[in-house]
Amino acid sequence: MTKFLLPFIATFTFFVSVSAQLKSPSEFLGYELGTQFTRHHEVVDYYEYLAKEAPNRVKLTVYGKTNERRPLLLAYVSSAENISNLESIRQEHLKDTEEGGNTSKAIVWLSYNVHGNESVSTEASMKTIYELLTSKSQYLENTVVIMDPCINPDGRDRYSNWYNQYKNTPYQVDYNSKEHHEGWWNGRSNHYMFDLNRDWAWLTQVESQQRLKVYNEWLPHVHVDFHEQGMNNPYYFAPAAEPYHEVITDFQRDFQVTLGKNHAKYFDANGWFYFTKEVFDLFYPSYGDTYPTYNGAIGMTYEQGGGGQGGLGVITAIGDTLTLKDRIAHHFTTGMSTVEVSSQNASLLNSEFKKFYKNQNFKYKSYVLNGDKDKIDALKSLLEKHKIEFGSPSSGSVKGFDYNTGSSGSMPITNNSLVVSTNQTKGTLVKVLFEPNAKLSDSLTYDITAWSLPYAYGLDAIASTSLVASNEGTTESAVSPSIAPDSYAYITDWNSLKDAKFLAELLKAGIRVRKADHPFSIEGQSFERGSLIITKGDNQYKEDFLKILQTTSGKYGKSITSSKTGFVDSGKDFGSSSIKMINKPKIAMLSGGPTSTLRFGEIWHFFEQQLYYPLTVIDDAYADQVDLDDYNILILPGGRYGDHFNEKQLQKLQQWVKKGGKIIAMGGAIDALDGENGFGIQKKEMENDSSTNMPSPHKNSERERIKDAITGAIFKTKVDNTHPLAYGYGKDYFTLKLGNASYNYLDGGNAVYLEKNAKPFSGFAGSEAQKKVMESLVFGVENVGSGQVVYMVDNPLFRGFWENGKLFFANALFMVD
Repeated sequence: MTKFLLPFIATFTFFVSVSAQLKSPSEFLGYELGTQFTRHHEVVDYYEYLAKEAPNRVKLTVYGKTNERRPLLLAYVSSAENISNLESIRQEHLKDTEEGGNTSKAIVWLSYNVHGNESVSTEASMKTIYELLTSKSQYLENTVVIMDPCINPDGRDRYSNWYNQYKNTPYQVDYNSKEHHEGWWNGRSNHYMFDLNRDWAWLTQVESQQRLKVYNEWLPHVHVDFHEQGMNNPYYFAPAAEPYHEVITDFQRDFQVTLGKNHAKYFDANGWFYFTKEVFDLFYPSYGDTYPTYNGAIGMTYEQGGGGQGGLGVITAIGDTLTLKDRIAHHFTTGMSTVEVSSQNASLLNSEFKKFYKNQNFKYKSYVLNGDKDKIDALKSLLEKHKIEFGSPSSGSVKGFDYNTGSSGSMPITNNSLVVSTNQTKGTLVKVLFEPNAKLSDSLTYDITAWSLPYAYGLDAIASTSLVASNEGTTESAVSPSIAPDSYAYITDWNSLKDAKFLAELLKAGIRVRKADHPFSIEGQSFERGSLIITKGDNQYKEDFLKILQTTSGKYGKSITSSKTGFVDSGKDFGSSSIKMINKPKIAMLSGGPTSTLRFGEIWHFFEQQLYYPLTVIDDAYADQVDLDDYNILILPGGRYGDHFNEKQLQKLQQWVKKGGKIIAMGGAIDALDGENGFGIQKKEMENDSSTNMPSPHKNSERERIKDAITGAIFKTKVDNTHPLAYGYGKDYFTLKLGNASYNYLDGGNAVYLEKNAKPFSGFAGSEAQKKVMESLVFGVENVGSGQVVYMVDNPLFRGFWENGKLFFANALFMVD
């Protein structure tokens, strides 16, 4: 008997010895955890240390890099046996999404610091992994814990470096001190100022794209997204607030309660305050709690008070001192409690996970989409990233809910049609992303209430209650077209962002390009307004002209029509004044001051990562010193402008526009141009209805306020596609309206607008807000002297995912003259 015990005793002794020898975060870093903000490279060092010292229980991988080249890490933490069988555990677990696996392990994924200045969670992650490897290692016998110590290291280091630069020594708890007040660009966002916690579904950012590749290889049972909120708020944990999306199962709801009660047990014992079932709902699909939920997990947000206001310590509104150590303790407690409960319920989590993927029976079985090939391809690219299957339907037609009319209808199937079915592994996610109007159980919600992909991508669509048969689909590779060298001109269409990228690259290469302001036909082919015309005569002195055109058209999959003449069959000949040269614009954008970092970041990302066109950023602090004559276009991103520009500054802008400059004013920037000393845009005034002035009970005040709110709803607008701002569009456009700001129609140049009795096709809009936005401008152009002001009331670049709005912005840059 003794000889059988000896190997066990030796292994146990080795395990205890290694655990005892592991350095705590404080021992490794050389300072007590919670007395400093640990920079990302130091966090990486600690995780690498643990993986080196306990390689049989920690597997560390680098799953990508940020825009600023910081590594993105995942640590897999479990028992030695589980780590040695990690790949087989993963594969067996994924079988539960199909025919059914045979695993007994719980998979828990803990995500930290998606918002950079909510900086406590990365600190808490180091304490969590240390305790899992030492005092709480018993949780790991039947549980694999996947830890992402910092989703947003660029933002976190931005905050940590700023705080270390401005803090008092050791720190100042007075909230008025500089160390509690970040500047315009705080640490919340990533490099491009995007909120990564709104990007799980849209995948516009490199951090999200790289993370989701790995996430979809695991699909954990439980996912926690660690956050911070305002410094005066107590801790928030599950269960979440209403609205819950209707696809969320009873078990997913109930298990949140199970976890919440366990957390409460520890918080009660310590006398810590907390709240549940308020504020943070489970509806918008692109969060770190909802996206996992729609993929079968128990997805949760945990919110600690503090954030960028907290620093190392701060006195709260009720006179308590909140320290970083306190914040670490709270996040550590809920993290460990989550692993504990998951370990205790591993069998239940596995069985319910199987049921989630088995019990999918939705009203709409298939979504069939038609439209421009570039837009179809863009949607396919997104679906592939989510591992959503799609195909090509057979010929004929399909009946069902028509997205364009909001009622029953039919649509012919074409060679370019796309079908996406809910009869697949990712069926629940398909329903959530494609359904025409998500069901709201409560209109008080934390984010936008409409996002349907057919509207976002500008595609005709039918939601069918029948399963539409299809062949497996893929995204086709671009085919390099043949360019006839002896042609007079080369013509191509203008319908999508890909066309704008093509144009931008030609302009950067010094190729001269013209645009058609009228439809025309030539040599038996018809072309619409906005079509690009590249003549050999305009480029006769450009070396390698044909080679550049050939390479660029191949890169973007552009079909080029070669013409041996400029004499059209109908329309305007190529020498007409209606065939205008597109000037290569020099573009500047205002930053800082009144601009929103989120709105600025959307435009910055659009130029650098989508359009690939140069942009000069001018900060508000020195904008008065800049000679605007050096630029053709000035972009004013959305923000809180009010009366930001004084009379002298407005006069300077007016004179520059009159000389031929172009302002693109977006969202709140329009307010700065409205008024007596401004331009022609005017806010819409509403008649005051005395019947609405009756006092309401205090308890209903929040619900009264939402009558004036639009929480991200989709409206159908009218489009004048003869206007250069609307080239490439049809007669309708579905806009995502984010608020009740409304402006009167312009005297001319109303390219996109809402008519009388406009109502949301999808999402929530309060009754008073709907009245306010009726008969109002969406996108328009005011001619001022030789220049223009482009007004964009709604945001065509919102979060980088409203794909069908991007051509409007490209038109504002290149087509409006």
